[in-house]
Amino acid sequence: MEAETFVASRWTRGNLLFPTRLIVSDQSVMRRKRSWFSVSEESIHIRNVASVDITTGLLWSTIRIDSSGGSDPIRSRGHSKSDARRIKELIESLQAHLGSGASAGPDGDTKACPWCAETIKKAAKVCRYCNRELD
Repeated sequence: MEAETFVASRWTRGNLLFPTRLIVSDQSVMRRKRSWFSVSEESIHIRNVASVDITTGLLWSTIRIDSSGGSDPIRSRGHSKSDARRIKELIESLQAHLGSGASAGPDGDTKACPWCAETIKKAAKVCRYCNRELD
C-alpha cells in the first residue's frame, strides 16, 4: 500500500503557515508538523494503535490516535470530515489485515491475554502489556 497523506486546513488554529500532515502507511501513522526552523514528527506503529477518536465540529474535525504502548496520543485538528473518516477506515483496515496474518503466529505459539486481549506467547507467565500474571 502506498502511504496516504492528509493535510489540515490552513483556516484552523495552528495551521496557518505550516499545516499539520497525517501520513498513514501500512507500517505506521505519522503526524508531521513544520515550524520556521524545525520539523516535529510523531509516529505510532499500526499494531500499537489502540483507538482513533474523531471529534467533528461544524466544518473541521479533530483526530486523536491513542497508542497501546502508553505514549502520548497523536492529535491533529483542522481536517475535513471525509478525511477524518478515511483516516479511521485506513487504520482499521490495516489493523484487520495485520491481525488476520499475525494472530495465529508462525507456529501457532501465541494466545490472547485474558486481561488485556493483546497477543502474547503461550508460554508467557506474565503479560508484557498489562504486567498481570497468567494462569
